[in-house]
Amino acid sequence: MKNNSYKPCDLVIYGALGDLSKRKLLISLYRLEKSNLLEPDTRIIGVDRLEETSAGFVEIAHKSLVAFLHNTINEEIWQRFSQRLSYLKIDLTQPDQYRQLNNAVDAEKRVMVNYFAVAPFLFKNICQGLHSCGVLTPESRMVMEKPIGHDLKSSKEINDVVADVFHEDQVYRIDHYLGKETVLNLLALRFANSIFTTNWNHNTIDHIQITVGEDIGIEGRWEYFDKTGQLRDMLQNHLLQILTFVAMEPPADLSAESIHMEKIKVLKSLRPITVRNVEEKTVRGQYTAGFIKGSAVPGYLEEEGANKESTTESFVAIRVDIDNWRWAGVPFYMRTGKRMPNKRTEIVVNFKQLPHNIFKDSFRELPANKLVIHLQPNEGVDVVMLNKVPGIDGNIKLQQTKLDLSFSETFKKNSIFGGYEKLILEALRGNPTLFLSREEIEQAWTWVDSIQDAWAHSHSAPKSYPAGSWGPIASVALLARDGRAWEE
Repeated sequence: MKNNSYKPCDLVIYGALGDLSKRKLLISLYRLEKSNLLEPDTRIIGVDRLEETSAGFVEIAHKSLVAFLHNTINEEIWQRFSQRLSYLKIDLTQPDQYRQLNNAVDAEKRVMVNYFAVAPFLFKNICQGLHSCGVLTPESRMVMEKPIGHDLKSSKEINDVVADVFHEDQVYRIDHYLGKETVLNLLALRFANSIFTTNWNHNTIDHIQITVGEDIGIEGRWEYFDKTGQLRDMLQNHLLQILTFVAMEPPADLSAESIHMEKIKVLKSLRPITVRNVEEKTVRGQYTAGFIKGSAVPGYLEEEGANKESTTESFVAIRVDIDNWRWAGVPFYMRTGKRMPNKRTEIVVNFKQLPHNIFKDSFRELPANKLVIHLQPNEGVDVVMLNKVPGIDGNIKLQQTKLDLSFSETFKKNSIFGGYEKLILEALRGNPTLFLSREEIEQAWTWVDSIQDAWAHSHSAPKSYPAGSWGPIASVALLARDGRAWEE
């Protein structure tokens, strides 16, 4: 990892007046300012097609902080932060308008970091506009968001467009889950603690569950989501990224190249899911009307703008097998869905039961130990284990207990940042470790496309589940067939 100092940047946000910029990027940049992590000479240039002034952009940024910061704005920090902000009105489809950037950035004093907070169909326009105005240098970078395509073919097309102007080591592909403290802590947990390093394989682990549950529905994005579905929207990126961190071999070091190499090996080892095994390996669901936290909510087909004939999935559960030595015979069960009972992202590592039990007075079969890694909402790690109940009578009685490492409690003096703050900072520093390589993206799409194709050929509709539940009954059966159950 690089040290805290880095060359000042001209951070240019394309789509600066859009939802992503106002809800995430400006909030994260303010928090970095508050923590004194932005170089004094770094500038933030908002670019959008709407008629606006720099003073107007400053006002929009302030309104965004009021709406989404969830903390009181510190006036001194705000004054310092607002002085970094400026705005350019550029129609991203008009190449000649990019010349305005030549007067706004200073390649001699600062590195140009281009943040593409726009739809992927505009990427080609931006790349060509930047190339034609001659503002880029070998130090320049670009940051882009998911979705990077909707299948392998479209992903390659987007990456090819970017590769025409930016070299691969200049490209930073964001998955904000990779900026979360608990995902990063997987590296420390696995490779800095012998208790886990030596017990992280098929000899001691029975199975692993990864759950990413959302309590929200479509939130006005019906048309976009219906073309995408939960498999492409969440599993192809967030869940597979978590899986690679859980399953990868120890990297040679913490460099981007070493970590990317080990993650790609995992993706290449995923057992294909095809027409032959898709029914037994996957479950698709679509939510119906129900209740979330006591309030009635509509079903997927009742959402505003819905196509009543849609068979798009809002829930996916999959059994994943990794065909390598470490994970032979250890299934990974992944599930993700909308309108779940609550927002929850966690990894549960279930260790094998002991073969012999000398505590039959307490348990006919000893419960297995579990390592539970909470990614959100309450970041931390639990170890579920058995302890003796205190007492002086003759019998030894056991009880399941938790060793609880809550990040907010354990590290009270340290700020727990969200994923975007960390990733924006690393992009400004020029550290690609936590970003996705092109090969990772394309390997993930290769595996997911096979599932999507198998579903298309199976012609079976998604199973329904009421909003406020953990998915269709069939997802329970997915584990029950193997004699296991979801962690609830």
